[in-house]
Amino acid sequence: MNIGYLSRRKFVQGIAASAILLSGRETLFAGEESRTFVKRRPAEVLEGEEFHLTIDETLVDITGKQRIATTINGMLPGPTLKWKEGEKVTIHVTNNLPVSSSIHWHGIILPYRMDGVPDISYPGIAPGETFTYRFEVRQSGTFWYHSHSGFQEQTGMHGAIVIEPKVPEPFAFDCDYVVSLSDWSDEKPENIYRKLKIQSDYYNFNQRTLGDFFEEVKKFGFVEAFKARKMWNEMRMSDRDLSDITGHTYTFLMNGLTDTQDWRARFKRGDKVRLRFINQSAMTIFDVRIPGLKMRVVAADGNPVQPVEVDEFRIAVAETYDVIVEPEEKAYCIFAQSIDRSGFAAGTLAPDASMKVLRPKIDKPQPLTMADMGMGDWKNPNGGHGGMKMDHSKMKMPTKKEPDYPVTQLPIKWGVGTTMRAMDPRYRLGDPGVGLRNNGRRVLTYADLKNYYSTANDPKPDREIVLHLTGNMERYIWSINGITYADAEPLKFHYGERLRITFINDTMMNHPMHLHGLWSDLETGDENRLVRKHTVLVQPGSKISYRVTVDAKGAWAYHCHMLYHMLGMFRKVEVV
Repeated sequence: MNIGYLSRRKFVQGIAASAILLSGRETLFAGEESRTFVKRRPAEVLEGEEFHLTIDETLVDITGKQRIATTINGMLPGPTLKWKEGEKVTIHVTNNLPVSSSIHWHGIILPYRMDGVPDISYPGIAPGETFTYRFEVRQSGTFWYHSHSGFQEQTGMHGAIVIEPKVPEPFAFDCDYVVSLSDWSDEKPENIYRKLKIQSDYYNFNQRTLGDFFEEVKKFGFVEAFKARKMWNEMRMSDRDLSDITGHTYTFLMNGLTDTQDWRARFKRGDKVRLRFINQSAMTIFDVRIPGLKMRVVAADGNPVQPVEVDEFRIAVAETYDVIVEPEEKAYCIFAQSIDRSGFAAGTLAPDASMKVLRPKIDKPQPLTMADMGMGDWKNPNGGHGGMKMDHSKMKMPTKKEPDYPVTQLPIKWGVGTTMRAMDPRYRLGDPGVGLRNNGRRVLTYADLKNYYSTANDPKPDREIVLHLTGNMERYIWSINGITYADAEPLKFHYGERLRITFINDTMMNHPMHLHGLWSDLETGDENRLVRKHTVLVQPGSKISYRVTVDAKGAWAYHCHMLYHMLGMFRKVEVV
C-alpha cells in the first residue's frame, strides 16, 4: 500500500541548515536561540495495536523554497495508521513543538476524552509532554487524523487511517492505495488569515470583467443582466468567489507530492484497484476523475454504500470516498482539480513505473448562479430573477408543513455579521454543484448515495434543530445563526434521543460540516437507505438534513471543516 504549528518568530532565511545530528535532527540558529528540525522522512504504514508518534517541526521543500512544516514522525502527510476492528489501540503522542498541540481522530467513534479537541476533550498536549490515547476500534474503513490546534493542520499535520474489518467487505479488490489530497502554502497561515480579513478576495484572480457583462447582455438582455449584477452587489459577494484561498498561494499535493514528483500506483493485468481518497486539505474542495476510466464508488466516509459508477466526484474537505477501478494495461492520470480551477493535484495509475500519461486540461470555472444565492432551481440557474428586490430586512424563509416532531428554536442574530441570506433555500441533493453542472460527465451527487445496509428500522426523529450557516464575506466573518463561537452557548443534545438536524446555508460558499463523536445519517430521498457520514457538504444557498442518534455522552465539537471558517463557524455540543 502506498500510502499546525508554524513558528510565529520570523524565520531567518539564508542560515545554513547543514548540521545533521546523529539523531536525524537538523539544527538552525535564528539569532541567539537554537531550534531543532526533524528531517523529512518518506511515508510509512504503521500497523499494530501500539503506536509511538511525535509531533515535530520539519524542513520541507515543496516549491523550491525551504519552509517549516508541522509533521507526524517527520512525514508529510503523516504515517498511515493501520488498525483492526475490535482491537484496542494505544497511541503515545509526544509533542516536540514549542507550543501546545493535539491529534483528533476524524470520524472515529471513541470516548470523548480521547477525541483530541483542546478545551473540549482535554487541555491539549503541552510542549515536551506525551499524551496517550487508548480506545477500542469499533468500526472499519477509510478515515484520517489531524491536528485540532491553531493552524497546524494547514502546515502539514494530518495522516490517513485504514481499519481492517472483522468480516469481509461487500466488494472485492486486488490492490489497495490511499490517495491523500492536500493544499500547501509557503506563506504562514497567520498571514493568509490576516490577508483574508483585510480583503476577502485577496487570492481570487478569477474576477469579472466588462466583457463578462457584455456576454450576459447578449444572452439575457441588458435589463436582466443589470438586475443580476445588482443583486450580487447587494449580497456583497462576487459570483466568482468559489474558493477563499486559491492556487495563487496553494500547491496541491497528492500523498504529499507535487504533480512534477508524480505519485504513482502500480497494478497488474486484471487487477481491481481500490483507491481510498481522503481530502486532508485545509481549505480546498477537489473534483476527482480518472480520464478514460470509470470509478465505482463503494464507500463514503468509511461506510459501505450501494455501488454507483461515475466519471467524477466532488470531495469536500474532510470527506473520504473509496472507489474501485478496473484499468486496462496502460497508464491513467488520477486528476483532482480545485473547485475554483486554479490548480490541481495529480498522480499516475500504471502497470509499469516507466509509463507516463498526459494531464487533462483544467476545466473552465463556472460562476455561481441564482440557485447558489438560494433563489431558485439549479437546473434553471439564470431564470426567475427578474424584478426580485434584495431587501434583507424583509426576507422570509419559505413556509413548510409542520413536522410530526417539535422543532427546537435557537436564537438567531441577523446584523452586520450576516450580510448574506438565502431567500428560497432548497434541498439540492441531485445538484453536482458549481463547476460540475452539465459538464458531459457522470458526476456523483448525494442523491446517488444509498447505505449498503437497510436503515428501515432506524428510529424516527424525536425533535429537529435548524441551524443557519451565516457570514459576512467582506469582513470575513463566519458564524452559526449569526453568532460566532466566542459568543455562543453550547448546543444541548439529550442522550438517547434521535435528532433531525437541518442546515440552511445563507452564504454563497460551500461548508463541510463535521459533528464529532456521533454519526450523521444523511437524508438523500430513501428512508430505507440513509447514508452514514461524518462530514456533510452544505452547498451555497441550500438546505440539507440528517439524523443523529445521540449515543455518546460527553462534550463534542461541531464545526465547518474549512480551517479559516472554523474560528467562527463552530459549536460545542454537550450530551446530557
